[in-house]
Amino acid sequence: MSPATLYQSFIDGLLQTSALEFIAVLAGIASVWFSKKEQVLVYPVGLINTTIFVYLSFKGHLLGEASVNIYYTIMSMYGWWLWTRKNEQQESVLHIQFSTQKELLQQLLFFGSFYIVLYAALYYAKASFAEGAIPWADALSSAAAYTGMWLMAKKKVESWYYWIATNIFSIPLYFVKGYVFTSVQFAVLLALAIAGLIAWRKKAQAA
Repeated sequence: MSPATLYQSFIDGLLQTSALEFIAVLAGIASVWFSKKEQVLVYPVGLINTTIFVYLSFKGHLLGEASVNIYYTIMSMYGWWLWTRKNEQQESVLHIQFSTQKELLQQLLFFGSFYIVLYAALYYAKASFAEGAIPWADALSSAAAYTGMWLMAKKKVESWYYWIATNIFSIPLYFVKGYVFTSVQFAVLLALAIAGLIAWRKKAQAA
């Protein structure tokens, strides 16, 4: 695809952006900004993004991403509860911290297990009823997102590495599916994820 064709596809995609996608993208960017700042608003705002993208993902045959957004919705409620827990001194129970070696291994196993399951399910879906599915890319992006959301709820610094991977894989994935504005969102989220990683590393080191 030539640069001119790519640019025209980008412009056409932006012009065709629906109101729902526009709202979901803005909510998604806002939620990541709140997570970078360690503000609990990440979860209620993120719920707006995830519920809309459940619908959009199914519509675009991004079944792995649809499962991710259903998972996001559930984990947002769980994370919301964890982030608002306080001790007897009314201080937050959960703090930003690095993972232990054992936890890092558990995270890799978690990611690998989800990738294998999602890839197998998407491969079957592509052969059976969802010809537009892209198993390897959708599974890779989705497994990274599953892991990142789990670690974010526990305020682990390593969550940002998985978010960075998710955003990198999601940019082209959504672009080829015609969700151009959403692919722009993931480009913005990539920058925010890098900034979030830097901010959380500093907080963890200070603690």
